[in-house]
Amino acid sequence: MLTYRPIEEADISFVCQFPQSENELFFMFPKASYPLTIEQLKDAIDRRTDSTVVLLGERVVGFANFYICEPGEKCAIGNVVVAPKIRGYGVGKYLIETMVQIALTKHRAKEVHISCFNQNVAGLLLYQKLGFMPVVIEERFDKEGNRVALIHMKFS
Repeated sequence: MLTYRPIEEADISFVCQFPQSENELFFMFPKASYPLTIEQLKDAIDRRTDSTVVLLGERVVGFANFYICEPGEKCAIGNVVVAPKIRGYGVGKYLIETMVQIALTKHRAKEVHISCFNQNVAGLLLYQKLGFMPVVIEERFDKEGNRVALIHMKFS
Protein backbone atom coordinates (compact mmCIF):
# COMPACT_ATOMS: atom_id res chain seq x y z
CA MET A 1 0.00 0.00 0.00
CA LEU A 2 1.37 3.40 -1.01
CA THR A 3 1.25 6.48 1.20
CA TYR A 4 2.97 9.84 1.11
CA ARG A 5 4.35 12.45 3.46
CA PRO A 6 6.74 15.42 3.47
CA ILE A 7 10.39 14.45 3.10
CA GLU A 8 12.39 14.05 6.30
CA GLU A 9 16.13 14.48 6.80
CA ALA A 10 16.63 10.71 7.05
CA ASP A 11 15.00 10.18 3.61
CA ILE A 12 17.48 12.30 1.67
CA SER A 13 20.26 9.71 1.45
CA PHE A 14 17.76 7.13 0.10
CA VAL A 15 16.46 9.48 -2.59
CA CYS A 16 20.05 10.25 -3.66
CA GLN A 17 20.45 6.57 -4.61
CA PHE A 18 17.46 6.52 -7.00
CA PRO A 19 19.09 8.00 -10.15
CA GLN A 20 21.17 5.10 -11.50
CA SER A 21 22.98 6.97 -14.28
CA GLU A 22 23.90 10.43 -15.43
CA ASN A 23 20.94 10.30 -17.85
CA GLU A 24 18.47 9.40 -15.11
CA LEU A 25 19.79 12.22 -12.93
CA PHE A 26 19.51 14.61 -15.89
CA PHE A 27 15.82 13.69 -16.27
CA MET A 28 15.22 14.22 -12.54
CA PHE A 29 17.47 17.20 -11.84
CA PRO A 30 19.26 18.64 -14.91
CA LYS A 31 21.44 21.03 -12.92
CA ALA A 32 22.86 18.32 -10.64
CA SER A 33 26.11 16.45 -11.17
CA TYR A 34 26.19 12.66 -11.07
CA PRO A 35 26.13 11.00 -8.63
CA LEU A 36 23.44 12.94 -6.77
CA THR A 37 24.78 14.07 -3.40
CA ILE A 38 22.99 14.88 -0.18
CA GLU A 39 24.14 18.50 -0.50
CA GLN A 40 22.74 18.87 -4.03
CA LEU A 41 19.38 17.41 -3.03
CA LYS A 42 19.18 19.47 0.18
CA ASP A 43 19.84 22.62 -1.86
CA ALA A 44 16.99 21.73 -4.24
CA ILE A 45 14.67 20.99 -1.33
CA ASP A 46 15.53 24.34 0.28
CA ARG A 47 14.73 26.22 -2.96
CA ARG A 48 11.48 24.37 -3.67
CA THR A 49 8.21 23.61 -1.91
CA ASP A 50 6.26 20.55 -0.85
CA SER A 51 9.11 18.06 -1.17
CA THR A 52 7.19 14.81 -0.88
CA VAL A 53 8.13 11.14 -0.60
CA VAL A 54 6.04 8.10 -1.49
CA LEU A 55 6.28 5.17 0.89
CA LEU A 56 5.72 1.48 0.23
CA GLY A 57 5.15 0.36 3.77
CA GLU A 58 7.93 2.20 5.58
CA ARG A 59 10.30 2.29 2.58
CA VAL A 60 10.84 5.49 0.58
CA VAL A 61 10.19 4.67 -3.10
CA GLY A 62 9.45 8.01 -4.78
CA PHE A 63 10.15 11.74 -4.54
CA ALA A 64 8.96 15.00 -6.12
CA ASN A 65 8.40 18.67 -5.29
CA PHE A 66 7.28 21.96 -6.84
CA TYR A 67 9.86 24.21 -8.45
CA ILE A 68 7.14 26.81 -8.99
CA CYS A 69 4.36 27.32 -6.49
CA GLU A 70 2.14 30.36 -6.90
CA PRO A 71 -0.89 29.71 -4.66
CA GLY A 72 -4.16 30.38 -6.45
CA GLU A 73 -2.35 30.31 -9.81
CA LYS A 74 -0.02 27.45 -10.70
CA CYS A 75 2.35 24.77 -9.45
CA ALA A 76 5.06 23.03 -11.47
CA ILE A 77 6.15 19.54 -10.47
CA GLY A 78 9.87 18.77 -10.54
CA ASN A 79 12.62 16.47 -9.24
CA VAL A 80 10.44 13.44 -10.01
CA VAL A 81 12.16 10.12 -9.32
CA VAL A 82 11.15 6.58 -8.39
CA ALA A 83 13.32 3.89 -6.78
CA PRO A 84 14.85 1.74 -9.54
CA LYS A 85 13.64 -1.66 -8.31
CA ILE A 86 10.01 -0.51 -8.03
CA ARG A 87 9.61 1.24 -11.40
CA GLY A 88 6.70 0.05 -13.51
CA TYR A 89 4.51 -0.83 -10.50
CA GLY A 90 2.43 2.36 -10.22
CA VAL A 91 4.60 4.42 -7.88
CA GLY A 92 5.17 7.14 -10.50
CA LYS A 93 1.44 7.33 -11.19
CA TYR A 94 0.67 7.61 -7.47
CA LEU A 95 3.41 10.22 -7.00
CA ILE A 96 2.20 12.47 -9.83
CA GLU A 97 -1.47 12.10 -8.83
CA THR A 98 -0.46 13.04 -5.25
CA MET A 99 1.44 16.12 -6.39
CA VAL A 100 -1.49 17.22 -8.57
CA GLN A 101 -3.84 16.88 -5.60
CA ILE A 102 -1.49 18.87 -3.35
CA ALA A 103 -1.36 21.60 -5.99
CA LEU A 104 -5.13 21.70 -6.45
CA THR A 105 -6.21 21.38 -2.81
CA LYS A 106 -3.44 22.86 -0.65
CA HIS A 107 -2.39 25.62 -3.07
CA ARG A 108 -5.69 25.98 -4.98
CA ALA A 109 -3.69 26.04 -8.21
CA LYS A 110 -5.62 26.70 -11.41
CA GLU A 111 -2.84 25.07 -13.44
CA VAL A 112 -0.41 22.23 -12.78
CA HIS A 113 2.64 21.89 -15.00
CA ILE A 114 5.33 19.26 -15.47
CA SER A 115 8.27 19.13 -17.88
CA CYS A 116 9.92 16.09 -19.41
CA PHE A 117 12.88 15.56 -21.72
CA ASN A 118 12.19 13.91 -25.07
CA GLN A 119 14.43 10.93 -24.27
CA ASN A 120 12.33 10.08 -21.19
CA VAL A 121 9.69 8.11 -23.06
CA ALA A 122 8.33 6.41 -19.93
CA GLY A 123 7.79 9.81 -18.29
CA LEU A 124 6.15 11.33 -21.36
CA LEU A 125 3.74 8.43 -21.74
CA LEU A 126 2.87 8.44 -18.03
CA TYR A 127 2.23 12.18 -17.89
CA GLN A 128 0.02 12.05 -20.99
CA LYS A 129 -1.91 9.12 -19.52
CA LEU A 130 -2.50 11.16 -16.33
CA GLY A 131 -3.97 14.11 -18.24
CA PHE A 132 -0.95 16.30 -19.01
CA MET A 133 -0.83 17.74 -22.51
CA PRO A 134 2.19 19.32 -24.25
CA VAL A 135 2.07 23.12 -24.46
CA VAL A 136 5.63 24.22 -25.33
CA ILE A 137 8.81 22.54 -26.51
CA GLU A 138 12.04 24.19 -25.39
CA GLU A 139 15.48 23.51 -26.83
CA ARG A 140 18.01 22.47 -24.19
CA PHE A 141 21.39 20.76 -24.15
CA ASP A 142 22.36 17.63 -22.24
CA LYS A 143 25.62 17.18 -20.30
CA GLU A 144 27.48 16.25 -23.52
CA GLY A 145 26.21 19.32 -25.35
CA ASN A 146 23.68 17.45 -27.49
CA ARG A 147 20.41 19.14 -28.41
CA VAL A 148 17.40 17.79 -26.53
CA ALA A 149 13.79 18.88 -26.27
CA LEU A 150 12.25 19.76 -22.92
CA ILE A 151 8.52 19.27 -23.32
CA HIS A 152 6.47 21.46 -21.01
CA MET A 153 3.09 19.93 -20.23
CA LYS A 154 -0.05 21.22 -18.50
CA PHE A 155 -2.64 19.21 -16.57
CA SER A 156 -6.12 19.41 -18.03
